[in-house]
Amino acid sequence: MSDEPNTLRDRFGRRIEYLRLSVTDRCDLRCGYCMPRGFREFVDASTWLSFDEIERLVRMLARMGVSRVRLTGGEPLLRRDLPDLAARLGAVPGIADLSLSTNGTTLARHAAALRRAGISRLNVSLDSLDRKQLHAISGRDALPDILSGLMVARQQRFAPVKINMVPLAGVNEEQVDAMAAFCADNGFVLRLIEVMPVGLAARGLRPADLGPIRARLKQRYRLVDGVVPGGGPARYLVSADGRFSVGFITPVSQHFCATCNRVRITVDGVLHLCLGDEARVDLRTPLRGGATDRDLAEIVARAVRAKPERHDFANASRRIIRVMAATGG
Repeated sequence: MSDEPNTLRDRFGRRIEYLRLSVTDRCDLRCGYCMPRGFREFVDASTWLSFDEIERLVRMLARMGVSRVRLTGGEPLLRRDLPDLAARLGAVPGIADLSLSTNGTTLARHAAALRRAGISRLNVSLDSLDRKQLHAISGRDALPDILSGLMVARQQRFAPVKINMVPLAGVNEEQVDAMAAFCADNGFVLRLIEVMPVGLAARGLRPADLGPIRARLKQRYRLVDGVVPGGGPARYLVSADGRFSVGFITPVSQHFCATCNRVRITVDGVLHLCLGDEARVDLRTPLRGGATDRDLAEIVARAVRAKPERHDFANASRRIIRVMAATGG
């Protein structure tokens, strides 16, 4: 393997520069598209990567060209001392962007420490502004806590703060307009995400048609095509004054595999190359078995070369039995 920087490319020429790093598979919500109600099949905490192990992997990946890291879960704020890990990762040479995905339930308590640690951008999951409806979706009366967290995040000057909403047909699709107004009023970026058929629970849900929603919001807010900072796959519309943006993430109806720049590592040290494929590589065993950084880099480079060209949710989803919370958002 070459020792030159920026060598982490797959066989289709895609440069892998974005790591989504799960720090826990636990969550305090039970949104059906992510973690089924009653789910208890969590990985044993003894298998979790330690902060030292995580930092070692991130340093190695940064030398291979990874420059963006997003901390995910489960709910990452359930991992004890997470701001300490964030500060360590933010200090890794080559890591230019450190962000966090959260459900926001404890964000008010942790926002200041996260900002001091170097996290600059937040994605907050919020599927409804109707308190009873959100309770039904998430399994918990969480709206007041999430809204409190968002206000504290705004005070701490995270930018941008993106609201991730999964519109579901017959469930919360009528809430999109209220969510757009909320985001426009508060300076948040709205992102509408098409539910992915990963796991049995998610395959029982029907995504709302984002086409008419896109047309309606475009006309109402006079939006045009634009760009919002971040390394993800959303296609954005922005207002002329730049005060409101809405992104659309459509992994099934309009896949973005040709520009995929990311891989995922779970809390137990498994490298996932694609959400729509079961290919995975165990990094924890060699990491704890005496592998050198060069050994680990060769394992990762070999795995990335086997990254599929695109997902095939229509067929592969029948075989994908993991839950989203176990893989990382």
